[in-house]
Amino acid sequence: MVDGNQFCHYDSVSKQAVPKQDWIKKHEGPKYWERETGIFMGSQQTYKANIDIIKERFNQTGGVHTVQRMYGCQWDDESGATDGFSQDGYDGEDFISMDLKNLRWIATTPQSVITKQKWDNDRAFKESRKNYLSQICIEWLKKYLQYGSSTLERKVHPEVTLIQKDSAVVCHATGFYPEGVMITLKRDGEEMLDDVDVGETLPNEDGTFQKRAVLTVSPEMKKGQYTCEVAHKSGPPTFKTLIVEDGNNILGIIIGCVVAAAVVIGVM
Repeated sequence: MVDGNQFCHYDSVSKQAVPKQDWIKKHEGPKYWERETGIFMGSQQTYKANIDIIKERFNQTGGVHTVQRMYGCQWDDESGATDGFSQDGYDGEDFISMDLKNLRWIATTPQSVITKQKWDNDRAFKESRKNYLSQICIEWLKKYLQYGSSTLERKVHPEVTLIQKDSAVVCHATGFYPEGVMITLKRDGEEMLDDVDVGETLPNEDGTFQKRAVLTVSPEMKKGQYTCEVAHKSGPPTFKTLIVEDGNNILGIIIGCVVAAAVVIGVM
């Protein structure tokens, strides 16, 4: 995936890497897909072996189990800063992750300590992962961004709603691209830092994203003016305001703002 957009797919039924975006179809030919298929087929066998090893570590003899690996790199096209990550999970729980800065592995369960010791002592393996995450991955990321610039570098402004729901004020932003967005909730002009739950950025079916922030309001604090500010690199921030006169009467006011805000967003 690039910036939340899947461009390649492989599964053990088809045993074939296939393109999922027009821009990758246009720029990469048969040799690329043959190479990717070979890599995925090798990974498939590795994961099968890993499950058997980890099952032994957890003293498991049967059942359905899952090994997961999430790895990739980030490049900030404004500052030029880069970063990389590699995390492994087992049955939905963290198992081991890489500390790229200090070039070491972090075990998150007693069963993963053996893996940590083995990988920490393998200098060649660590250097190989570092080279991939900090060099090769970044090179391919920039290449993919160039391939799909019309799609991946587009900027779509968020649609924002602000409502009262039971004992909470909810600000919801949706339809924006890219995924980086900043939501600020205020009551009577004062930014609310406590009792605010900012959710994860979630994908929409059309390739855009959505996110929401929920402010829990006590009965004695319901009355007042609530403002939500949503800042996104697509343009000036969007403001929405609710004036709560009592527990039932709510007046919604849309306030436009012409002051642009700069938001630094990393590219994954």
